[in-house]
Amino acid sequence: MSSQGMTGDLALRVVMAMTASLLLGLFIYKMYQIYFGGVVFSRSFATTLVGMAVLTCMLTLAISTNIVISLGMVGALSIVRYRTAIKDPMDLLYLFWSISVGITLGASMYVLAIAGSILLVIMIHILYHRQRNGMIYIMVVHYEGELTGDEVLRSMKKMKYQLKSKTLRGNQTEMILEVFCRTDSTVFLENIKAIDRVKDVTLIQYNGEYHG
Repeated sequence: MSSQGMTGDLALRVVMAMTASLLLGLFIYKMYQIYFGGVVFSRSFATTLVGMAVLTCMLTLAISTNIVISLGMVGALSIVRYRTAIKDPMDLLYLFWSISVGITLGASMYVLAIAGSILLVIMIHILYHRQRNGMIYIMVVHYEGELTGDEVLRSMKKMKYQLKSKTLRGNQTEMILEVFCRTDSTVFLENIKAIDRVKDVTLIQYNGEYHG
């Protein structure tokens, strides 16, 4: 891009790249919405993915066509500090996906951007469905009595579980189990709650990460 303006070919390149970045950004938004595995879906973060793809494409176009702007961008971006905490590592994947799409489209590498996006969707799809073959929960049981805990474990029958902790508070005991469920059925909770001297049972979905 010269200092006087842009040519017709350059204008066409800009329009094509920006349009493609918007479309692929919306595609990433949809994939994030479909395969989101957290607790609360963040629409603001999903919208940021679209904006990142478009803005990165714009910056790449500016840097690749004007040496003065490229030097200014390097100087400006070197003093920027991003302090937003990313709690889910998968969010980083989507964030870098958006940035990578913007860079490749800004460099007119349309085939690379589309092929890379397809490969990422295939990878996420396979890993997502493998995870959906079973869910891991944290179960918290409060009860009284020395033998009640053994009855709770016996009621689990053939389910896969692992004892995580056992806390004694006066006459009451808190037992925490990691439970693997192949289906969404939680009938076993009713069986545990029906045990005499069991006060309450809490089941929490657990994705393998602690956030705090």
